[in-house]
Amino acid sequence: MKKHSSYILVFIFIFSFSALAAKIKLPAVFSDNMVLQQKSSVPFWGTANPGKILKITTSWNNKTIQTTVEKDGSWKTEVTTPEYGGPFSIQITDGTKLELRNVMIGEVWLCSGQSNMEMPVDGWGRIMNYEKEIAEANYPDIRLLRVEKSVAFKPTNELVVRNKGWVTCSPKTIPEFSAVAYFFGRNLNQNLHIPIGLIDASWGGTIAEAWTSSGSLRTMPDFISPLVEIDRKSANFKNLTVEFKQDSIKWQALVKEKDRGMSNGKALWAANNTVETDWKPMNVPGFWEETVLPDFDGVVWLRKTIDIPANWGNKSLTLSLDKIDDTDIAYFNGVEIGQTTNYTASRTYSIPSNLVKPGKAVITVRIVDTGGGGGFYGESGLMKLSLSKEESIPLAGAWQYKVGMNLNEIPAAPQTWNDPNQPTVLYNAMISPLVPFTIKGAIWYQGESNADKAYQYRELFPLLIKDWRKQWKSDFPFYFVQLANYMPELPQPAEASWAELREAQFQTLLHLENTGMAVTIDIGEAKDIHPKNKQEVGRRLSLIALAKTYNKNIPFSGPVYDSYRIEKNSIRITFKQAETGLKTKNGEPVKGFAVAGSDHKFHWAEAVIDGNEIVVSCKEVENPVAVRYAWASNPVCNLINGAGLPASPFRTDDWVGITYLKK
Repeated sequence: MKKHSSYILVFIFIFSFSALAAKIKLPAVFSDNMVLQQKSSVPFWGTANPGKILKITTSWNNKTIQTTVEKDGSWKTEVTTPEYGGPFSIQITDGTKLELRNVMIGEVWLCSGQSNMEMPVDGWGRIMNYEKEIAEANYPDIRLLRVEKSVAFKPTNELVVRNKGWVTCSPKTIPEFSAVAYFFGRNLNQNLHIPIGLIDASWGGTIAEAWTSSGSLRTMPDFISPLVEIDRKSANFKNLTVEFKQDSIKWQALVKEKDRGMSNGKALWAANNTVETDWKPMNVPGFWEETVLPDFDGVVWLRKTIDIPANWGNKSLTLSLDKIDDTDIAYFNGVEIGQTTNYTASRTYSIPSNLVKPGKAVITVRIVDTGGGGGFYGESGLMKLSLSKEESIPLAGAWQYKVGMNLNEIPAAPQTWNDPNQPTVLYNAMISPLVPFTIKGAIWYQGESNADKAYQYRELFPLLIKDWRKQWKSDFPFYFVQLANYMPELPQPAEASWAELREAQFQTLLHLENTGMAVTIDIGEAKDIHPKNKQEVGRRLSLIALAKTYNKNIPFSGPVYDSYRIEKNSIRITFKQAETGLKTKNGEPVKGFAVAGSDHKFHWAEAVIDGNEIVVSCKEVENPVAVRYAWASNPVCNLINGAGLPASPFRTDDWVGITYLKK
């Protein structure tokens, strides 16, 4: 009997496995509630039982097409879609049956980028008026597909999505979806009255090269070596976690070894007796790249001497420093009181009573910045030393700083195997599996993480666009957001990596066909890299699509720099997209222009609107040769056209910027 039972179990297993293998499997991009691109030959593909005849029947025309499943179980065919409408159903059968329900025919847009595209309506984003927006998000003709975050060293066919596939837009489904994508799609739906499908494939803090295929990246010499490393990781996948831990320990030890403020693990520059004569002034909060340490990554020590009141002696205190980029260790009178590694976290450290003595005290903070902005960047009012809610000492303002080490002195920090900021890994996992699902176009909001290499972005960003078009075999529209204003305003004209990144985006607009750029230089926030007014970002992107893709006769762009000519001691600027006239917000004088002579030193300029042109001059520059507009991370600027759309930042010179040699 035992032997018979074994045969029966084996038979049941084989039968079950065969039945399972016979099931039709579709990629996750195909599901109930999806939107298919109208008036197109839409590819369908998947797996089924090898050799079977697979049939697809569409309810909009009740026609059936068929194909034969290949020996490896794969199949692919095309379905012809009508003009927009729905809901419809699609039946797929090879003996077993699969049905897709509540399918709409309309317009499909891929929405990608980093955190300002990912930023949800609610959750960590909480955009402006989010509660009202959520409550009113009843749009059954808008469908949402959220691609889950994942990485891969090689292109994969397996797409990982949230909610098991497409969902209908509602107050229940919209809170965690991309706000920019939603407002873009909502505006299209309201103007076109056509079903809209939105595919959100985004990941905060990521670099453009992560979203680009290996084949395209290999055409840029800058990425040959990193891609060799990706290939090595792919071949050595099982050992990567152990390897990373070992390399991280070694790297951290090397940083401490090279840090001139440390000796044998002790914080020399945190001691009370440290001489400050060779320390330099720095005002905080504010990223040091934008003030005293342009283009610097590494270790910086900051210290501030304060007076402890007599009644605070021998009492526990709270040190609040708000946000610091990236990691920090805080000391009070030379004693470590805490450390944080999360650059988005607000720092709050407790100081034990035994360390608190009346009189002079020294607060020292060792900050390690591995890329992007560095230093204190939170709210001034949240930087304080407190005894209680009523008694505190403000800490914003003047500090002293000293450089411990520059990261250029040592090899780059090791990356975890699943770090999204590696070349091609997001393309492989989050974009490649979508190909060749038919889309109308793409919208893109990214660039913050590439700002330190803005000159490189001049080549990389157009490469990404052409790469995606090559993969889809379609020159589809690609509309993107130019970086918003961010970081502290500066009193005088200065170089800025964010300005250079915006220029790279602007050049892409000028030199690559079927692109559009939504300018957001007027709706950012100085202290938040994630501005809350995502409604306007989505609206401006939709204006471009409505005008350029759907042929609506509407203004879609602010003034765009065209040319200049020197007229004695002034320069005259001409613009495109100025047919509706030039003006300023609130009718104020024009702000944001600077001019320079042959010495390359810029001064704020007086700018006057003359019809559809701007005439710029400056008393300090007798013979101007160059003009810049809104050339800063957070410029004060106000030039718009009659449609209320802002002018893009620009410059007339081609002088080498601060990111020129960054690779």
